[in-house]
Amino acid sequence: MHDSYQNPLCTRYAGKEMQRIFSDQQKFSTWRRLWLALAESEQALGLPITDAQLAEMRLHLDDIDYDLAARKEKELRHDVMAHVHTFAAACPEAAPIIHLGATSCYVGDNTDVLNIRSALRLIRRKLLSVMRALADFAGKNRDLPTLAFTHFQAAQPTTVGKRACLWLQDLEMDLEQLDFALSQLRLLGCKGTTGTAASFLKLFDGDEEKVQELEHMIAEKMDFTACQQISGQTYSRKQDFAVLQVLSGIAQSACKFAGDIRLLSHLKELEEPFENGQIGSSAMAYKRNPMRSERIAALARYVMCDLQNAAFTASSQWLERTLDDSANRRIAIPEAFLACDGILNLYENVISGLRLFPAVMQRHLREELPFLATENILMVCVKEKHGDRQLLHERLRLHAIAAAEQIKVYGGDNDLLRRIEEDPAFGLTAAELEELAHPAAFTGMAGSQCTRYLDDVIKPILEQNQAEIQSADEINV
Repeated sequence: MHDSYQNPLCTRYAGKEMQRIFSDQQKFSTWRRLWLALAESEQALGLPITDAQLAEMRLHLDDIDYDLAARKEKELRHDVMAHVHTFAAACPEAAPIIHLGATSCYVGDNTDVLNIRSALRLIRRKLLSVMRALADFAGKNRDLPTLAFTHFQAAQPTTVGKRACLWLQDLEMDLEQLDFALSQLRLLGCKGTTGTAASFLKLFDGDEEKVQELEHMIAEKMDFTACQQISGQTYSRKQDFAVLQVLSGIAQSACKFAGDIRLLSHLKELEEPFENGQIGSSAMAYKRNPMRSERIAALARYVMCDLQNAAFTASSQWLERTLDDSANRRIAIPEAFLACDGILNLYENVISGLRLFPAVMQRHLREELPFLATENILMVCVKEKHGDRQLLHERLRLHAIAAAEQIKVYGGDNDLLRRIEEDPAFGLTAAELEELAHPAAFTGMAGSQCTRYLDDVIKPILEQNQAEIQSADEINV
């Protein structure tokens, strides 16, 4: 195990259930179930397939001789035919009718779609769990003032809950795209070598209705409502792009969240979960790096780049098919799901264990609010103190420049409010200035926006999907 490469997506990041979906056992046992569904449907439509042959196939859906399959693939250089022979060896009576009329994509493409559906459903359950954790976090902190930033420069305050709703809204949009992609998934069906179903038409003596019914029956057995109406030998690879686009969207949202956490960690306003024995740096013992958020960003970058694989593959399929998709899709599709699974595990871990430091937030607000409060101060002095607007504006400008110099040049505190208090042109007391510069006066509708969004949008989604929510796996590292 330790003398050959192991995929870190499996050993470090993705959960066991996602690994199972893309495992050899899941893949090849699904091939056998598809061969059984084909044979059962062909028998029901009149082909000479016996009950004993079907019973024999049902007995050997999961006991796969991987050593024999490997030897056969080395001999035949064809993975599907290797497993046809392996299944036939376990089912000698059924051997003559296994894979009857089908081409390799019958098992290959249909299994891919079935696994993609299972993987999307798992991603959906975990996405909902992250949304629930974010909603809880936003609700608890809906009114906690914090300095907002544009261009990473101090701007009007917001609340921690409102900021969390920005992260949550991105995931809500991802959920919408995921549900659409799930609704559009179609099996390939049984289309034959160039998508014309010629082999099946031959089996059924030219009866097109039976060929169509065959495909309908197979879809129903695999719990699908429909197959691709038109295809070449494969289903259109644009379907893969649509799926990976959903995963890329989730990665984008998670990366944005992780980036915000990393910035706010630098400001010491919050801290991601950090175990008692955790080491932040091998050299600097005091370090508490936001390593989980950094890992989210790293995996997200991989998923976003992986989307290009699906784009290139969809655009380069020649005519009715070419095989340059196969090796790429074996890697690109499972790894996109494995990485996305790891991202969501980390996302829920971080948001559920996020530690806030309100005192630091207050300090940052105190540093910036005097500048932000100058407009309110000007309006009050003109309206209630009957001051001269132009004169007061100039006095504020001079005091602001002096206060900024005190901060930047000498490293001092923001003393703008003291300067204004001591200037008789304003006629304001310390208490009046403190009220004018109170953080709550600058957060606008942030708290109520958070409440309405959670109540009107997120709560119905979570209630409607309560039974589907699946908590993330424990992270490995």
